Amino acid sequence: MTTRTDLELIHLVKDYGQSLAVAGIDLKIAAGSYCCLLGPSGCGKTSTLRMIAGHEEPTEGSVVLGGREITHLSPAERGTAMMFQSYALFPHLSVLDNVAFSERMKGRPRAEREARAAELLRLVHMEAYAQRLPAALSGGQQQRVALARALMLKPQVLLLDEPLSALDPFLRVKMRAELKRWHRELGMSFVHVTHSQEEAMALADLVVVMNQGRIEQAGSARDVFERPRTEFVARFIGAHNIIETPAGKVAVRCDRLNLVVPDVGEPAVTVAAIEYQGAQVQVHLVAEAARTPNGPDSDDPDRDDPSRWVAVLGDTAFHAAPFEPGQRVAMRWWAQDAHGLMA
Repeated sequence: MTTRTDLELIHLVKDYGQSLAVAGIDLKIAAGSYCCLLGPSGCGKTSTLRMIAGHEEPTEGSVVLGGREITHLSPAERGTAMMFQSYALFPHLSVLDNVAFSERMKGRPRAEREARAAELLRLVHMEAYAQRLPAALSGGQQQRVALARALMLKPQVLLLDEPLSALDPFLRVKMRAELKRWHRELGMSFVHVTHSQEEAMALADLVVVMNQGRIEQAGSARDVFERPRTEFVARFIGAHNIIETPAGKVAVRCDRLNLVVPDVGEPAVTVAAIEYQGAQVQVHLVAEAARTPNGPDSDDPDRDDPSRWVAVLGDTAFHAAPFEPGQRVAMRWWAQDAHGLMA
């Protein structure tokens, strides 16, 4: 049985003249999926979302929703709703009136639109705040109201533009759980733009990693994490080491890298720094030839350098046989833990 495709992007291009933001992407998002468009700033993910929403006109290509071409329809006509990063609530309207606003513009009777708005406020646990103004709400509460307002449009697809970026870390984790709950209860497709690898891994059925306007890899969170296709994906997703071998470059997860005292003649690296993180310890490593005694940033564990690696060791294992900065060690891994990368 073929899965019905809810949303399809066909050779979608956005050329701003001086820059090519989206370079002809093709993507199918199955009905009811939670899709995260993931990548660094400038990779094209927000331009893609805005073309789906109807806030940007594609230079080329098509957007198809439920078998219907919606590429050139207005945002209100296409069956999508967008929740903006800024929330964009009307400051002079109550929470209830903010949620009901779109139905008010359609001329829906007041009792009818307010009943629907109250129902959505219950869904997002904001019914007790119906008469408050947005200024009296926290960031997380404003986000819930913005979501209820978007749902008022009864969309087939909900579009979320970095919805958690303005929240503090504790609230961000809490709201991730809420987004999962809403997605499960509503049963519609969510398309969520983020630059946070952790956020995408926690939320998405389908992770789409973008780079320079193109899709580097699309798949389940586990597939993308376990089997990155390219060096860019492996580095951007994180928790992988890129290692040159006679057969080419491979990705080895940081927690699958073993450190031992080198045998005579065995290639070795140098421990650059130790970072204790409670349940685990990160051991930062540098190639011996790349380590100069007085070189700039020689001990900076965050420096993006192909001759630097990280091993993640369990707290108990590390302290049973600890390593020290400056120590020479050999990196080893099991063959099944090395994943070949596309050139």
